[in-house]
Amino acid sequence: MKPIIAPSILSADFGQLAKDIEMINRSEAEWVHIDIMDGVFVPNISFGFPVYDMWEEQPGRLLLFDIHQMAKRAPKFIKTIHQITSNGYDVDYISDKYLQNTRYEGGNLRTEGGSNYKAIIVPAVKYMPEKVLAHLVSLAKQGATIVFMENYPKDVPGFGNLESRRNAFTKVQKQLPDISDFNQSISSSFGKGHIITGTDYAATLGKCKVMPEEMKTNFGLQYIRRQHSTGHHYFISSLQDKGVDNWITLSVNEPTAMLFDPMTGEKGKAQTRIKDGKLQVYLQLQSGESVIIQTFDHPVETQAWKYIQEQPVSLSLDHDWTLRFVQSTPAIEGTFAIDSPTSWTEINHPNAKINMGTGLYSLETVLPALNADDWILDLGDLRESARIRINGKEAGTVWAAPFRLKVGKYLQPGKNLIEIEVTNLPANRIAELDRQNVPWRKFKEINFVGLNYKKNKYDSWEVLPSGLNGGVKLIPITTL
Repeated sequence: MKPIIAPSILSADFGQLAKDIEMINRSEAEWVHIDIMDGVFVPNISFGFPVYDMWEEQPGRLLLFDIHQMAKRAPKFIKTIHQITSNGYDVDYISDKYLQNTRYEGGNLRTEGGSNYKAIIVPAVKYMPEKVLAHLVSLAKQGATIVFMENYPKDVPGFGNLESRRNAFTKVQKQLPDISDFNQSISSSFGKGHIITGTDYAATLGKCKVMPEEMKTNFGLQYIRRQHSTGHHYFISSLQDKGVDNWITLSVNEPTAMLFDPMTGEKGKAQTRIKDGKLQVYLQLQSGESVIIQTFDHPVETQAWKYIQEQPVSLSLDHDWTLRFVQSTPAIEGTFAIDSPTSWTEINHPNAKINMGTGLYSLETVLPALNADDWILDLGDLRESARIRINGKEAGTVWAAPFRLKVGKYLQPGKNLIEIEVTNLPANRIAELDRQNVPWRKFKEINFVGLNYKKNKYDSWEVLPSGLNGGVKLIPITTL
């Protein structure tokens, strides 16, 4: 893989910054590393407006920025992003340079990279380059929707050529709709497009004529949506303590959808319906689970997605477990009868609470004679990843919630041997090494530090559970 070279601008000679910028442009560097400092968390030795001007005024190619955020307070635009997404909208944020290469084509805002958007949202900023404001105005005149939250920009950044830039800025600013009260959400016709103003995100964004995603607002799901040549992709996660088993409405109008499980590779045509002119997809997600939806503007011939229904009775695997260690540091020898699945930090061994490694939990169980289309092995509270074998056959690996795996094809009538190799985090081992003042860090990078930007010791860390922590069960399911 080709390395990325990103020289830090803080290492430049600020008395000859133009010369150093020219040197970077002649080099093979592709990025520039920029440290953002706030004067609270770390000393403010970063960049003021004159630096901005000097960088802006130098000829040459535009480099990507690698931002190292060393600030106690998050930028205001992060709050803006959260406000937008919490109201059910998909959003990206781009630089002013990238914005100036955005065009209005075919009813969409199209970036240089080929991504399409319905609107540009400008957060509550005080300063904006005159060229950026002029481009936003031009896009609106062509037909685009431009949203200004809380206020219009009031001035240009920097001090270079200040008077001429201010004059150009003021000339463009006077073209904007005269809004006396941003507390009202107002959509103003502007050329062939619209300029929308307001402070209430839900009301203001609602005037963009863009349908929010109810999976976010009604079901609490997180998602990323991207357009493809014949429809859209959604990556959806239930990052909450509940799942979803319901119809969800998508904000796109394609008639067909497929579901893909990124953990197992399962795929199939989703159950869909049209309600109030919008596409609805039936979605089943456990807490912590993710799925990919792909929509199409044409019919798709493929096998149906296998929806499931858990049967009311499950087989609780809460007795007769044994534990031995496949790998452990410090070593833990022998086999332990632990009965119910329990964190290995609770076993009677001096190294149990300071160990990192892989423990093998084993159990023989009798499968009840039930009419089930498949079985799910639910590992309950797993810490932190597991490799599963059933009757000597590899059944799969789980490393993320909900720690469930379909295992029906590996089970047999009567007795079944279930083996679960669990690997924990190294946190308990690290804490013990620091308590013993044993050097363990192999990193020389200063970023391996704590929030106070000093090298930390982790000797005060509490013992973390490791292995199986209960709630292991086999669940019979019916395929719908």
